[in-house]
Amino acid sequence: MYIKEIQLKDFRNYESLSVKFNEKVNLFLGPNAQGKTNLLESLYITSMGKSFRTVKDRDMIRFGTDFFRIKVTAFREEELVVEIAVNREGKKGIKIDGVKAKKLSQLLEHIYMVVFSPEDLRIVKDEPEKRRKFMDRELCQIRPSYYSSLNQYRKTLMQRNAYLKEFQIDETILDIWDSKLSEYGSRIIAQRDAFVKKVNAISQEIHGEITNHKEKLQVVYEPSIRPCENLRDAFYEAMKKNRQSDLKKRTTGRGPHKDDLKLSANGIDIRSFGSQGQQRTAALSLKLSEIKLIQEETGESPILLLDDVLSELDQQRQNYLINSLSDIQTFITTTELSKEVEQCLGNIRSFHIEKGDIIYQEEKM
Repeated sequence: MYIKEIQLKDFRNYESLSVKFNEKVNLFLGPNAQGKTNLLESLYITSMGKSFRTVKDRDMIRFGTDFFRIKVTAFREEELVVEIAVNREGKKGIKIDGVKAKKLSQLLEHIYMVVFSPEDLRIVKDEPEKRRKFMDRELCQIRPSYYSSLNQYRKTLMQRNAYLKEFQIDETILDIWDSKLSEYGSRIIAQRDAFVKKVNAISQEIHGEITNHKEKLQVVYEPSIRPCENLRDAFYEAMKKNRQSDLKKRTTGRGPHKDDLKLSANGIDIRSFGSQGQQRTAALSLKLSEIKLIQEETGESPILLLDDVLSELDQQRQNYLINSLSDIQTFITTTELSKEVEQCLGNIRSFHIEKGDIIYQEEKM
């Protein structure tokens, strides 16, 4: 799988752009705040239907214009065209090979992408929300049904939390919300549990290679409600048991929105006690496990987006990352690239970007 071409109209600081890509490595060079990350963002949207930087689609419309449009031509066994447009009212239109998609989930499973940014390097030490996002982002790609469950869960959770803030509360109505949360939440927990077990096995192998087998990484799912045979019933009972606390605090205290991941190296919790090097190695292992997991689950190699992440890694981790990219189309943003890294990457198409435009490009074999 690879992206052949992208066309942009009024996206971020790009008034108009049409560019063709190398099947292997594409390098976006230039000073900061010129539009390099914007290009990666536009590519990512054609995979997931949303940005990895903002939750507000309207933020990506170029100032002074009414809408943005992105069109990519990809190749996966045969040519695939994905078009996405968003207007100022927030209305989003998606077309796949010219056919209008009725819902966002129809976009998933067409173009697989993994994004790796400096923010991802902090996934280990940052708040649990970042680790939940890691699970959700990947599961939505390989399991569109997960996206549906997650979307329904979030809507129901928002409704339940809003009701908990009412002056008078009828607990029979809470029973309705709890039943719905149990249905969607149990599906989420079951799929996260299976996902983390696979990620643990893959990232453990990668982490061992990076550390010359001096450390053993362990990734453990920490659910708010533990997986079991009758998970939906257990979920519902947990909600009932926690109801008085929820009524007092006026918010929902149990469920997938409270889940976390525990990461340890040689038995030491690296979230709290790991060095910066250990935390970054664990983060790199997690991100590379996404690539292998997609390959195993779908038979396709995802496209990798590296957003200014090479400068955040030392030489050893840079080398390992680059050596992992031989069969993957990769897009890299950076202000500059060392000669050593450039030589390792091999066939590169470089795009020099300034003020939302490609000033020139060059091919290096």
